[in-house]
Amino acid sequence: MNLVVGLAGAAIVLAIASDVFMSVIVPRPTYGWRPSAIISRNSWKAVGVIGIRMSSEERREMLYGIFAPLFLVALLIFWIVALIFGFGLMFFALRGELKPEPDTLWMAIYYAGTSVLTLGYGDIVATHGLARVISLTAAALGLGTFAIVTAFLFSIFAAFQRREAFIVTMRERTGAPPSGVDFLARHVELDMLDDLGATFGRAEGWIADIMETHLAYPVLAFFRSTHDYQSWVGTIGAFLDASTLVITTVDVGHVGAAKMLGRLGRHLVTDYTHYYGFETDLSGAPGIERAEFDQVYERLSEKGLRMREIERAWAEFSALRGSYALPLNAMASWWRIPPALWVGDRSIISIHAPAAPVRPNGT
Repeated sequence: MNLVVGLAGAAIVLAIASDVFMSVIVPRPTYGWRPSAIISRNSWKAVGVIGIRMSSEERREMLYGIFAPLFLVALLIFWIVALIFGFGLMFFALRGELKPEPDTLWMAIYYAGTSVLTLGYGDIVATHGLARVISLTAAALGLGTFAIVTAFLFSIFAAFQRREAFIVTMRERTGAPPSGVDFLARHVELDMLDDLGATFGRAEGWIADIMETHLAYPVLAFFRSTHDYQSWVGTIGAFLDASTLVITTVDVGHVGAAKMLGRLGRHLVTDYTHYYGFETDLSGAPGIERAEFDQVYERLSEKGLRMREIERAWAEFSALRGSYALPLNAMASWWRIPPALWVGDRSIISIHAPAAPVRPNGT
């Protein structure tokens, strides 16, 4: 029985240590079973269901906004508590090597807690080799977990601030909620069409940064934008739509920059669809009706832009947008972003709006 208890404790400790390593230290997407992934997936689903049933948009956004910071705190607590429990089982199995000998599991967990938290009261001490090694291991893992998570928090908030700085900078160009159509219209109104290529280049760098940070540290994806009606998913959608219009519909030049941006943006959408396991319709539908495209075509034409022939433009636009529209909407649905033009639920938020399914590897 002592062997079974000790092995169970060792399994818990190894699982938590592996979870910390894969979640924090490994700077790339990780797959497989991880406790933090299961907790984040199910807790976000629960928060999403609660939030979508709130009648107050302000309260809903507040709930969504506190989820990621609260999850980080809860995750650290979970890791520490699980380590203490795992080491407690191991010490209970080795209770003959502790003085005074713990007569209950609770006392063994208490000693594990003083070891993991490096309190060292001295009321219980390890007197033999294996128990001493495990005590030192518990202290090292406890200190290491706190140190790693602290450094991790600095990296998380630095990446979040970079993401939000770009969104705020682009707010006057893309509108709020962000829209690729508004992006082009405002550049015409402000006589800034020559700046399109440079802006697409900046957006390309921003998307690349998101790919590197948000897939390596998936909790970043749950952080809400700091300004109303803004989101990183919506902003990506706006730039993808703007680049698609430049490639297929609007004759304003900068097609090369638009193609580079579009390829990287579609790469990000594909990676997220694969990593989170979003179940989306792969029919290649453009995600909008022909009547909506015609309205945008007329609006941009009235701005004085040179437009390509409408039938050919619609055919090329619908084919290109079909390569990312439905997966992008699945992302918008899962993270429940504020609805934007052509991205997310464009109707008034319904309490019956379903969340995008996600497989267990998503965090």
